[in-house]
Amino acid sequence: MKGAAKKGKGAYGAEQISVLEGLEPVRKRPGMYIGSTGPEGLHHLVWEVADNSFDEAMAGHANIITVSLLPDNRVSVSDNGRGIPVEMHKQYKTSALELVMTKLHAGGKFGGEESGYKVSGGLHGVGVSVVNALSEELEVIVKRDGGVYTQTYNRGKPAGKVKQIGKTKETGTTVIFKPDREIFQTTEFDLKTIQDHFRQQCYLTKGIYLVVTDEREKGRRDVYGFFFEGGVASYVKYLNHAKQAKNEMVFYVDKTIEKAQVEIGLQYTDDFQENLHAFTNGIENPEGGTHVQGFRSALTRVLNNYARGKSYLKEKDANLSGDDVREGLTAVISVKIPEPQFEGQTKAKLGTQEVRGYVETVMADAFAAFLEEHPKNAEAILEKCILAQRARAAAKAARDTVIRKGALEGLTLPGKLADCSSKDAANSELFIVEGDSAGGSAKQGRNRDFQAILPLRGKILNVERARMDKMLTNNEIKSILIALGTNIGEMFEIGKLRYGRIIIMTDADVDGAHIRTLLLTLFYRHFPELVRQGHLYIAQPPLFRLQKGKEIRYAFSNNERDAYIQDLQKLKEEKKKKTAAEEGEIPAETEEALETISEEMGEVTKIAGINIQRYKGLGEMNADQLWETTMDPKTRILKQVTVEDAAKADETFDILMGADVAPRKRFIQTHAKQADLDV
Repeated sequence: MKGAAKKGKGAYGAEQISVLEGLEPVRKRPGMYIGSTGPEGLHHLVWEVADNSFDEAMAGHANIITVSLLPDNRVSVSDNGRGIPVEMHKQYKTSALELVMTKLHAGGKFGGEESGYKVSGGLHGVGVSVVNALSEELEVIVKRDGGVYTQTYNRGKPAGKVKQIGKTKETGTTVIFKPDREIFQTTEFDLKTIQDHFRQQCYLTKGIYLVVTDEREKGRRDVYGFFFEGGVASYVKYLNHAKQAKNEMVFYVDKTIEKAQVEIGLQYTDDFQENLHAFTNGIENPEGGTHVQGFRSALTRVLNNYARGKSYLKEKDANLSGDDVREGLTAVISVKIPEPQFEGQTKAKLGTQEVRGYVETVMADAFAAFLEEHPKNAEAILEKCILAQRARAAAKAARDTVIRKGALEGLTLPGKLADCSSKDAANSELFIVEGDSAGGSAKQGRNRDFQAILPLRGKILNVERARMDKMLTNNEIKSILIALGTNIGEMFEIGKLRYGRIIIMTDADVDGAHIRTLLLTLFYRHFPELVRQGHLYIAQPPLFRLQKGKEIRYAFSNNERDAYIQDLQKLKEEKKKKTAAEEGEIPAETEEALETISEEMGEVTKIAGINIQRYKGLGEMNADQLWETTMDPKTRILKQVTVEDAAKADETFDILMGADVAPRKRFIQTHAKQADLDV
């Protein structure tokens, strides 16, 4: 094999490739390595391969990455980095490339400063070998040491040796893989998911040119490019593009302290919530960690010092709290450190203790200077924080009144709540039901042992446009708050949640969708932990009831209704033929044509002997029907509410429920054709 890597500190050659264990478990338990075999796990393959390219970029050896969606569900990821080493590994007597591609924990990311990487996102080294194991076919092409080398694999096993196929002065690695149809539920990649992920990664690795191409359609090649020189400051602007900023100038700092690179961007908006994203080596940490602790500590201290020094806060005034300074804050924190420690397997929370001090020092020094140098921006920020402080005091008084009133009256639960007898939160359910009529049916049809019913009158307040003190004057929201038992805001305690499942059950019409959206906004903005931990669900009531004789079926969509009609027609024809055969008659070879089904709300239409009822709302169902279709755990359909992309969710709620009309109008125009309205 031609070529040998340079030796010494920081070198990247066969000696830097270390092996911890074999590859065999991956195909048996793929979920352990990529989370699932659904769409999320499928796309995780792309992230794992691309992480190696971003690691090369963070190490300063690559600046161009190309991700291509190819025909036959293949994906190509290439970079202009150093190229995976191809020479023989002394200990394992095989090519270093083959070790990287076929062994778990084989890579250049385990040896600290003597390894190939000082900073890496793919810390566990399982990425590319796992992708190899879960691919029907995979080809890797390496440009390195003047040569072009390649090796192919089938389901993780080499189809041959590493071989040289040409010469070049370029360097880099290309991985082309086809996910295994035996493993994945689907092998079709989603372009938007790919674009959103790599847009975020380019914000976090400034100066990288990343190109996404879609070449799946014959004769067509769509190209999308991402390049952000502003780093996380550009990311903050992107997150706030549909919001009204308070400080027009985004605060930004990028500084290396000790062995840590700390990059922070922040801007305040007229929102009432905090929108914070934290990353370590390009990996998002949704549960925060030591870098977030350091950032928040510095933010609160610096703003209080500035407010005191400039007399925004008088001697008699209380200090701004952490909650006060976080209202309306959009911030992105990105740290790059060698060998980070995470709490848990998912890397959701950074645990490296010294990082808190690094971030706190960098943030405090740079933000104090920013406030002094930009007094107009500082004034806008302080006005926002002080207004938040006053509103929070009013909200605390309103919240205390809600809780205290219930305690003084000896009534810890709202009167219209029909509670369940079980005190086991894990097995209890709370149905939040639209309207008294549906609430009455639900109360009669439920299982009283574990199902509680809370009917709502009308539409709750849109909390996207209201502070908490105003929000808590809304009777319906107060009822929800007391029924949940968790309190709200800084007093929130998930351990006091009274129901393991909170189920939103509204009519299948426009008004029902609006009420559902208002409730989702309430939970996402003020009870986010309930959403994150999977406690929130949406019930799926049927749209139609079809009856043919004693045969009754419920349809949850127009397509399902039509399929049931065809099915019941076949049953009718089969019965006719059976009767005719028994009586020696020949049935007429005619078929009754399907007539147009009336969409009038609640109207019962009869088609070829089939009674079809379109439910206008939940209240039209009797208790037994509601139980059978929507509440019985054995037969019902529940949709669990999750947040896969917090930034996208935040933007969507802001567009749909915020005060600015123009973005909402654009959203409606863009997605109008996708809507299935029943008005």
